Amino acid sequence: MFVPLHDSTPLKVIRFQAVTLIIIALNVVLFLTTGAFTSEAVLTAIAAGWGVVPGELTHLAPPILDYDPVAEPVTLVTYQFLHAGWWHLIANMLFLFVFADNVEDAYGHVSFALLYLTTGVVAALLYVLLSPRSDMPLVGASGAVSGVLGAYAVLFPRARVWVLLFLKLPIRIGAVWMLGGWFALQVASWWADRANPDAAIAWSAHVGGFLTGAGLTFMLRRRLWLRLGS
Repeated sequence: MFVPLHDSTPLKVIRFQAVTLIIIALNVVLFLTTGAFTSEAVLTAIAAGWGVVPGELTHLAPPILDYDPVAEPVTLVTYQFLHAGWWHLIANMLFLFVFADNVEDAYGHVSFALLYLTTGVVAALLYVLLSPRSDMPLVGASGAVSGVLGAYAVLFPRARVWVLLFLKLPIRIGAVWMLGGWFALQVASWWADRANPDAAIAWSAHVGGFLTGAGLTFMLRRRLWLRLGS
């Protein structure tokens, strides 16, 4: 529906968004080495072994494959660095590139990394809670990226963002409206897909990540604004 291009918020504390760029680099490298040029069978094995499979995490469903490289709780982190296709990767990394630098600026490098991973974990846990017997692997940075968007909405509601509407029309819009519209779309899509156990997109993870990022940032907002000199 819309693609973010650029925001109007400059960095104030950090000189370089190192953690954001490291996360993007890790996602790109891992996709190129595991998902971009491999067979369907290999992709399935990677998703089953390193992604979050709710039924395996809750022990309410048998394993999809014998391939089990890490303990199931570890997949709550590893799934955040895998993607199912080029568009999945590009969309997540573009949102991250546009919005994460300012959130990293507010939190600092280490705290931002913890926020990112935490929102990704909570997003996956909500997905598991709602589908505890599912054998559909969850992969992708969407839950963690959604957490970054939630944090940005709390910290910079008056920022202005250039977006490409319908992939054709560039417009400049307030961040609170852009991110509010994005969140509303996730909720509506979740509701529309609520009875579909084979839905390709884990909308609930997006919603859970966004609310977690927004909630944590709201609790810390005064300290973060003070750090930014706002």
